[in-house]
Amino acid sequence: MSGETLLIVPTYNERENLLAVVNRVLELPGSNHLLVVDDNSPDGTGALADQMASRHEEVKVLHRDGKEGLGRAYCAGFAWALERDYQFIFEMDGDLSHNPGDVPLFLEAALDADLVLGSRYRDGIRVINWPLKRLMLSLCAAKYVQLITGMPFSDPTGGFKCFRRAALQSIDLNSVDSNGYSFQIEMTHKVWRQGLRIAEVPIVFTDRFHGTSKMSPKIVREALRITWKLLFQNKMSRSPGRRA
Repeated sequence: MSGETLLIVPTYNERENLLAVVNRVLELPGSNHLLVVDDNSPDGTGALADQMASRHEEVKVLHRDGKEGLGRAYCAGFAWALERDYQFIFEMDGDLSHNPGDVPLFLEAALDADLVLGSRYRDGIRVINWPLKRLMLSLCAAKYVQLITGMPFSDPTGGFKCFRRAALQSIDLNSVDSNGYSFQIEMTHKVWRQGLRIAEVPIVFTDRFHGTSKMSPKIVREALRITWKLLFQNKMSRSPGRRA
């Protein structure tokens, strides 16, 4: 395997964005691979991903039978990555709201961290094209998570992050309960409560120009529930354990 860095991009009806995502990743310095995890998108995203993979050896595709949610897609991608020799494993949205050009910043931070979080709110608010209601929901969610769990991170619900291989290996992926955006909270908490090193890097988040958001009231309710469950799993402690 020529690449040690893998960017996992879950897709469902992202045909309009996928080509741009692939091109941006291919422009990155170094050796980077992209894994598209497609949930049988009816708009043909999976077929387009196969076309890209046939042209570029850096592009890989994992097809799933149907739409099962963000968390299940990422866990499938993580398992795929751990079966291979990737050392740095990214989560990244498939709608270009996350800038692939930030990947080198994450890799630099990952030299001294087990998990690197891309933060929209570190040292200011860096969100473009979001309505005020959505921004306030996100900011309130971050404060809620900080208050309940004790995690000090400025953007615990963000979905642009980089795991070192050992950090992912320390997590039982079959035990991950959440599936919506609370998946991001749960994965970070599982790393944090082991006392592993977590760093934040500031990013600019730009809302999608094509397609529709997957946010829903069900996802919000799940996040409210999962946050309390994580506190109980940590024995009501709002502090991390000692580093393993």
